[in-house]
Amino acid sequence: MKYIETFTNTKVLVLGLAKSGESAARLLDKLGAIVTVNDSKPFEENPAAQSLLEEGIKVVTGGHPLELLDEDFALMVKNPGIRYDNPMVERALEKGIPVITEVELAYLISDAPIIGITGSNGKTTTTTMIAEVLTAGGQNGLLSGNIGFPASQVAQTATEQDTLVMELSSFQLMGIEAFHPQIAVITNLTPTHIDYHGSFEEYVAAKWNIQKNMTAKDFVVLNFNQDLAKDLAEQTAATVVPFSSQEEVDGAYLKDQVLYFRGEAIMRADELGVPGSHNIENALATIAVAKLRGIASQAIKETLSAFGGVKHRLQYAGDIKGVKFYNDSKSTNILAAQKALSGFDNQKVILIAGGLDRGNEFDELVPDIKGLKQMIILGQSAARVKRAADQAGVAYQDAADVADATRKAFAAAEPGDIVLLSPANASWDMYANFEVRGDEFLATVEELKG
Repeated sequence: MKYIETFTNTKVLVLGLAKSGESAARLLDKLGAIVTVNDSKPFEENPAAQSLLEEGIKVVTGGHPLELLDEDFALMVKNPGIRYDNPMVERALEKGIPVITEVELAYLISDAPIIGITGSNGKTTTTTMIAEVLTAGGQNGLLSGNIGFPASQVAQTATEQDTLVMELSSFQLMGIEAFHPQIAVITNLTPTHIDYHGSFEEYVAAKWNIQKNMTAKDFVVLNFNQDLAKDLAEQTAATVVPFSSQEEVDGAYLKDQVLYFRGEAIMRADELGVPGSHNIENALATIAVAKLRGIASQAIKETLSAFGGVKHRLQYAGDIKGVKFYNDSKSTNILAAQKALSGFDNQKVILIAGGLDRGNEFDELVPDIKGLKQMIILGQSAARVKRAADQAGVAYQDAADVADATRKAFAAAEPGDIVLLSPANASWDMYANFEVRGDEFLATVEELKG
């Protein structure tokens, strides 16, 4: 890492802990800053705060007292989940204190080049694909950022021979100043997190921050399936490399079910290790990045053919007596379920769906579930999901929970069938999060294997 002197003897407030705040606090302390950490969780319930205090870092817990900002802070490093209308953030900005997120710190100290990936859907899968392809090609892609490995932590041990492959949320990208990836990827842009950003335009502006410091020597990889991306392509100094599954472009594209880069066939679409039209888009983005980095086509093909997906994101969970199981617990909305179903022949799919009742109907899902072999329906939203199943003419069973649903699905399946957990609903009616829900599915599949 670069031992920069930017923060030496500088008073910095780290607002919010979690993984990224804890990592930022330790890094700033290592760089000679005078660090104060402020977290809302009470001290006795806050192991991270306790650990930092033992290391000599000042901690203020149990709330966000505005008077804390009466101290002469030169910088605030904000947890990305804390909104900009938080009173502490608003007061800091009023006082002229710069507010950044920890990915900015990662950039400032990183010896490794950075590839940044953002988007509404597919960014975790694409980030993972890129890291695996780069590693296969000898460039050691290090996962970092919103994927669960704090960027400011990974950057401390990365060398010039490594590449930081960084998943970036809109929340993180709102807090950058000098951040400058060599390659930026935007997988797609659809309305989401509007409650945080206030409008789709503001959300897009936050995502578009990824390229604000890029030059013509850098590359921004954009999804030309979307007219919005074509419009954005006219608004950057970076060199645009498009990808598309709908048309030939000067980049990565799908033609006659073959994935190409600038005229060179890389692999057939049916050779991808993960199904679905969305994963073709993710693979095209990956191919574009890999070819820009000089990775051999054979390494790309072998890696993407072996790619097994990301846990809980259309993850292949195994085969039992000819029945394949897929865990797409991350499917917390209708769009995610539609994308998952697009990769399969409905006549062979038994879909497990349902979860938290948010008051919405599932009419949009009806065309996508027509022809399903069966549905297993659970959770608070069961009555609404059943109405969609009735409209689509699909038979269904009730289930008490995911384990029960998985057993019933397997009992109804025949060799060649698919059991797909893609709930189209959040998990919080029955499970702490989608990971816990997916883990129950995986555990039940293992039990059935036994």
